[in-house]
Amino acid sequence: MTDNIGYIIPIGGAEEKVRDAQILTRFVEVAGGDQANIAIIPTASRLKDTGDRYATIFQDLGVKEAFCLPYETRADCKRADWLDKLSKATAIFMTGGNQLRLSTLLGGTPVADMIRERNATDNLHVAGTSAGASIMAEHMIAYGDEGPTPRSDMVTLAPGLGLTHRAIIDQHFGQRNRIGRLMTSLAYNPRPIGIGLDEDTAAFIDHERKLTVVGSGAITIIDPGDLEFSSMDSARRHEAVCLINMRLHVLIEGCTYDMVTRLASPAPLPELS
Repeated sequence: MTDNIGYIIPIGGAEEKVRDAQILTRFVEVAGGDQANIAIIPTASRLKDTGDRYATIFQDLGVKEAFCLPYETRADCKRADWLDKLSKATAIFMTGGNQLRLSTLLGGTPVADMIRERNATDNLHVAGTSAGASIMAEHMIAYGDEGPTPRSDMVTLAPGLGLTHRAIIDQHFGQRNRIGRLMTSLAYNPRPIGIGLDEDTAAFIDHERKLTVVGSGAITIIDPGDLEFSSMDSARRHEAVCLINMRLHVLIEGCTYDMVTRLASPAPLPELS
């Protein structure tokens, strides 16, 4: 049943952690509030204190338990004691860093299988910031160039966790001028939508695949569903790519987007006092 599908919560990076931790507070609510049991996967980061820092943040927000699973080798992903802890978590949080480190260490392991299966059938909520956001989809942006214009060789894709096939996700979007590489990703095979997440901005995607924007920035949705023409197949190396009739939405706090019907809605107007 779809009610057993957990949230997918990609975050654009640099989320507020102290003064007004709106995104992390909302994640804790989704994860179960004071009954939340959050497993933190800091694998993407090379900083030793990343996982512990998030554990402290979540504990200060009142969760029942927050613990780190610091996978550093593929052998770690087969540890029975860590798999047991992962099986009891109500939510997963993947930190930022290098998404290729995440995919090369976790891909094809019991950890990746458990996250994917429990998110689809056991109400496990999965959040990730920056690199942790990129890896969520079926196709992951491994790396690419900055700039506003899509070009034939602007981006390299790799397999992600596969929590959704409906989107390709990019992060630090407005701050690092990544619209060109997201459009290039979609031009290779214009089936999914593109989700471009600004910093301190998250997409809370529920079991019906309705996306709600939380945070101080914007989410750019690029929908190639009505694409009429693409020159990707004939473009030479590093040549600009022509894309005709791509639809674009810029969504801010409270706006929603239905990933099934591909319809965007503005935030509700505040009630008049």
